[in-house]
Amino acid sequence: MGNHQNYQELVKKVNMYLDNELTKEAERDLLHEIQQNPVYLELLSKEKNFREFIRSKVQRRKVSPALINSIKEKIRISPFQS
Repeated sequence: MGNHQNYQELVKKVNMYLDNELTKEAERDLLHEIQQNPVYLELLSKEKNFREFIRSKVQRRKVSPALINSIKEKIRISPFQS
């Protein structure tokens, strides 16, 4: 059970690292851990590769200005107005 929790914590830290959400100290600690353990390095590498694959393969469709304006108008209208 402890190993599973440790792995989940590592995955969380790696994701936070790749999302630039770690403090400098936490980032430094994580990079030190990764350098000490090839399994951790492999996890980081796989996650980086996966994110790069998604970025390069997923195409985002453009949203029309009319749709954007429509959404903005609906947000401005409060349903609680009398």
